[in-house]
Amino acid sequence: MNRRSNLGSLALLGIIVLSLAGLLWAQRAPDKILVVNGKTIDSPLIQIGGHTYVTVETLAEITNGVIAVQPDRIVLTIPVATSSAPPPPSPPSEGLSKEFAREAISLLSEMREWRGAIGTIRSYNVPFTGTWPEDYHDRVEADLQRVAVAASTPSDLDTLQLLKNEFENLSNWAGSVITERQALNATKTVDPNVMQNDQALAKISSCSNFLSGMLVSGAFADNPSCRRR
Repeated sequence: MNRRSNLGSLALLGIIVLSLAGLLWAQRAPDKILVVNGKTIDSPLIQIGGHTYVTVETLAEITNGVIAVQPDRIVLTIPVATSSAPPPPSPPSEGLSKEFAREAISLLSEMREWRGAIGTIRSYNVPFTGTWPEDYHDRVEADLQRVAVAASTPSDLDTLQLLKNEFENLSNWAGSVITERQALNATKTVDPNVMQNDQALAKISSCSNFLSGMLVSGAFADNPSCRRR
């Protein structure tokens, strides 16, 4: 009796397994293939409840993943994709601000006027009276402070340092000329070539010309003539 019962149970189990296999086979997506990024995947598609599924093995094949079967789980490791896109371009370096350049150009104009006035008394042995040399110095120094306030970019600050160097060199040169004139140094005040042979003045003039061109270009650059003596 027990033997017949066991045989009946095995027969029933066989029917269930065959039925499930038939059901799954019937739910395979007919005449459909899976294509991923132009690559055909040779794996069956299964439809259950109106949705299409693929096996874990197929997913691993698609993603170049690795499957690890463990006693209580299946682990699928998918490699992290590295971007092949080029890195974003670096932002362009910030040049001179317009406000700073405008103030600096005005400052250079004041410096040239100061330099010309001092050069006149040296070239033509012109006597001077009053405090106008100090007035020029103070006015240019005040303009330099306004330029410093307008500095807002790294290029502005670098250029500001060159302007400070030019102001210091011009101040020292103007002071030496005034001292010589007050001492009535005939060798330097009467010599007609004194201006042409003045290396300090040549450096100041060269820096002034360089700074004028740089401010118009809007891009910072350095020049040896704009360094301190």
